Amino acid sequence: MLKADNPSRLKITREKPLVMGILNVTPDSFSDAGSFFDTPCALRRALQMMDEGADIIDVGPESTRPGATPVETDEQIRRAVGVIEVLRSHDKNIAVSIDTRDAEVARVALESGADIVNDVSALRGDARMAGVVSRSGAWVVLMHMRGQPETMQRGGGPRYDDVVAEVCTFLRERRDFAVGAGIPRDRIILDPGIGFGKRVEHNWALLGAVDRIVSIGQPVLIGASRKRFLATTGKGNDPKSRLVGSIACAVVAATKGASVLRVHDVAETVEALGVVQEIDGIDLATDKDECCNASQVF
Repeated sequence: MLKADNPSRLKITREKPLVMGILNVTPDSFSDAGSFFDTPCALRRALQMMDEGADIIDVGPESTRPGATPVETDEQIRRAVGVIEVLRSHDKNIAVSIDTRDAEVARVALESGADIVNDVSALRGDARMAGVVSRSGAWVVLMHMRGQPETMQRGGGPRYDDVVAEVCTFLRERRDFAVGAGIPRDRIILDPGIGFGKRVEHNWALLGAVDRIVSIGQPVLIGASRKRFLATTGKGNDPKSRLVGSIACAVVAATKGASVLRVHDVAETVEALGVVQEIDGIDLATDKDECCNASQVF
């Protein structure tokens, strides 16, 4: 397998969060279903997000929204790989992520130029995935999810005794599993899974505890963009109407030490983060002495 280890394409620091632009090449994603389903439209959107300041393009060939059903391996490859190949031919330096639970999809995507496997199952969905990531040298995102996308929000979602403690324990365990499988610790990113098997109050609790998740010792990704729980604070059913809430979540996550922000609205997020960074006395890496030096590269 080709090594997905170009060090120039992904450098994560606590000094400035990276913005990951969402590129759903699916007909059924919750926010932009079908908008970028064909390769020319997907490429135009990717290039637009790059112009807006995206550091990573996250290509998703399978919707994992609540109630979604799995997509066959061959169909995921058909949807994603052409986009990755064309995107990579246009830009050798942008970091590209493949959002999949399927090891074969990940393998082909990495060989086509992806740098990151964004696995919502945290290497549990396919027993081969850890080996694919390890052999490739890729980065991996390990996300907390209770249940499966088809069932995770039934009845409003599961209950937790202490959602923050449980998510932190899970992420430590999956980090240790990944390291034991041969994935370098400095290539592992953790994601608490906002909206994945969580009730509304759990999402708020996790966003308020990003600094606790950061204290596990890995870069942390937060993906709250346009998600349904934001409708409880303002506008309702249209995901595209949740921009203000999405930006607020991104800024809060950044101030608490998140290293990667997965968003639909790249330009607005980049602008908001720039404003925060300009404010005297605000440092996006809180508790630097406890977490790490702000200039440290993971």
